[in-house]
Amino acid sequence: MKSKILYCLLISSLVLVACKKDFLERRPLDQLVDDTFYKTEEQLQLAANACYAYIKGKPTLDMENLGDNTVNSSQNDFLRIGSGDYPSDLGGINSEWTSGYDGIRRCNAFLENYKKAEGREANKEAMAAEVRVIRAYLYSYLTLFFGDVQLIKTTLKINDPQVYGTRHPKAEVVDFVLTELQDASTKLPNTQTGANLGRITKGAALALKARFALYNKKYDVAEKAAKDVMDLNIYQLYSSGNTATSYNDLFSYKGKLKNGTNKETIWARLYSADALAYQNMSREAQVPDQASRWNPTKNLVDAYLCTDGLPIDKSPLYKEDTYANIFANRDPRMTQTVLKPGAAWGGRQDGRNETSTANWGTYTTPKFISNKLGSVTITGYYFTKYVELATVGQVSRDENDIHLIRYAEVLLTYAEAKLEQGTLTQADIDLTINKIRQRVGMKNMVLTELAANGLDVRTEVRRERRVELALEGQRYFDIIRWNEGSVLAQDLKGIKKSLAARPSDVVNIAADANGYIIANSGRSFNAPKNLLWPIPQTQLERNPALGQNPGW
Repeated sequence: MKSKILYCLLISSLVLVACKKDFLERRPLDQLVDDTFYKTEEQLQLAANACYAYIKGKPTLDMENLGDNTVNSSQNDFLRIGSGDYPSDLGGINSEWTSGYDGIRRCNAFLENYKKAEGREANKEAMAAEVRVIRAYLYSYLTLFFGDVQLIKTTLKINDPQVYGTRHPKAEVVDFVLTELQDASTKLPNTQTGANLGRITKGAALALKARFALYNKKYDVAEKAAKDVMDLNIYQLYSSGNTATSYNDLFSYKGKLKNGTNKETIWARLYSADALAYQNMSREAQVPDQASRWNPTKNLVDAYLCTDGLPIDKSPLYKEDTYANIFANRDPRMTQTVLKPGAAWGGRQDGRNETSTANWGTYTTPKFISNKLGSVTITGYYFTKYVELATVGQVSRDENDIHLIRYAEVLLTYAEAKLEQGTLTQADIDLTINKIRQRVGMKNMVLTELAANGLDVRTEVRRERRVELALEGQRYFDIIRWNEGSVLAQDLKGIKKSLAARPSDVVNIAADANGYIIANSGRSFNAPKNLLWPIPQTQLERNPALGQNPGW
């Protein structure tokens, strides 16, 4: 077919088009940029679908490895970046750069040609708005990773001067992104249903605007965008009616958008057998014959408050004398995120080292010895959030939605934006954080009680964001924008070795002076170097005018 052209790899990432897989998780083979292609609404839909392929699904969760909430049992690029020890020619860095600009090129091609198509003007403009949001989304990640980047709004020919041009200031790109999201929101529908479920809505554009404004400390803009989402009166926190399971259910098949009961998720990457699109999160978290790729850290577990609303170092309810007691009397989100003793799991044999298979469906204690009979942890903890037990034993057969933006985040953004402007009140807390806490039956946050207990409001608002959004790919960006990079230099730790069911299983595992497992060490963080990623070496060799980031 003439209108579909397969492009090869060109010398610059700005004109690079990758040949990958399908709509939901893989990029299509066909590059829809031929001027003769854009004739009908159906063709526009195909071209827009090609842009959606650049939205991160499971990789959104993988970015959690950049921070301090989890540690992978195997070395990977995100873990290396988070540890501060990596070179400018790291493959993952170049991949983020090239995939970002690949997607931007697709979006630019669509926006240059969509008006040529026949069809209803409103439909065409709505599709164009979706593509503008995707382009803004891609630029948001590029600026978060690299700071100043080239702001390209048109498809470039190989001899275009912009291909070898300099980078634009981050502030300019940020303003462009925020303006694009606001403008696009006016042309998007409030909801998407049926075959369009999962496509971008007005709420998604505004929620992304709120997030990106918060990331860039434009607190007034973040507050306004978050409130705009709230005022749509479309979204509400998901609940199954059970405070003990509602939070976890949201990240299971029960919370899939197609079920119609989830009004919290504003934007998600959908996976389904019908589209032959799967991800592998459940198996990676509790893989039954290997080491888990997702190991919650002591730092994350310690962040959860006790049920009295106090941190573990202040609450009389907290005890660490047994493994089970670590989980007792804690914010209910902890045990709906981190696997607790007595819970169902798919990891088969646990740390009891039983020869019988009778109790393999119930978790009791962490497993540290690899014998192919059960899931091994390197911290003493496992995740249960985003785990669908039925798919743990299968490779890449998980159909769970990946929630990109949800209403709880919007509420947290509103609260933090108000805090940073000095206008946060108890009424604001009740409207946002306390609604989130009530979903799980957690004690309300009361500003006067925080003061009486010597707790800092900013610390507690940030804590709330961390525990609510754990394992959703935002922790690293929060650390950077809060100027808390020093936490990335700390060892990633686990439980006390003395809490292992069999002391002989952990005798050779490294520990600190207090007996806590050291799962990952040798980390560093140096500002300003580690505030941004380096411009990939490959890109610098192709275009020296890009320049390098400080410290690299």
